[in-house]
Amino acid sequence: MPTIDVNGTTLCYDDTGGPGPAVLLSHSLFFDRTMFAAQVAEFGRRYRVVTYDHRGQGRSARSPLVDMDTLAGDAAALVTALDLGPAHVVGNSMGGFVALRLAARRPELVRSAVVLSSSADEEGQVESFQALLGYARTEGIQETVDDLLHIMFGDTTLAGRIALRQRWRRHFAALDESVLTAAAAVVHREPVLGELVGCTVPLLVLSGAEDHAYAPELSQRIADTAANAKHVTVRGAGHSLAVERPDTVNDLMAEHFAAT
Repeated sequence: MPTIDVNGTTLCYDDTGGPGPAVLLSHSLFFDRTMFAAQVAEFGRRYRVVTYDHRGQGRSARSPLVDMDTLAGDAAALVTALDLGPAHVVGNSMGGFVALRLAARRPELVRSAVVLSSSADEEGQVESFQALLGYARTEGIQETVDDLLHIMFGDTTLAGRIALRQRWRRHFAALDESVLTAAAAVVHREPVLGELVGCTVPLLVLSGAEDHAYAPELSQRIADTAANAKHVTVRGAGHSLAVERPDTVNDLMAEHFAAT
């Protein structure tokens, strides 16, 4: 797998090298760049699609510095080093935290942003997530897999998408404890909503109607705050929109890219 040294870390990434504008895909906590397989398949030949693993996750280097500002700095450095800018920046959940920070702070690098199942507010479920992280540290991540599945997927997916559920169950069960450092950084992140006031980067904000982590109202707050944003709620999907409803997400992304 290609790797690149940026911002004091080493990131593992894939680059389709397509002829169109660049699309940077930033993954969720507990996932890796492979969560965007359907988006790479759809857009990789028409666009230059780059997926990467965040520091501390996937095949990228482990690091004690995994706060959201640092991850946003990594993404900005990656865009610059690979000469991607201005790029369409797409992020699911934690990747959305990154996309929003880039749109607010480095708009010259961002052609547009697509934010899936994310939030610009501080964490609203600190106590419950802290309890889950504490249990994972003492009992092992494998003991929390069912809880993670419930957080990461909607009821429709959990009930009807057996192969998908089993694929990500295996992935979660194989995670090492370094991911808990990233999880703690997500829980204690600073809000970015105020930074979006006056942000003119075109934003497509997608939420899952069955999201157990971040209700669609949080996505609506982003759309209501930024100057050039649209919010769409996707039915039959939870927190992992790119995985749960790839066809719908791809259609919405294609329309957004064409307009920007």
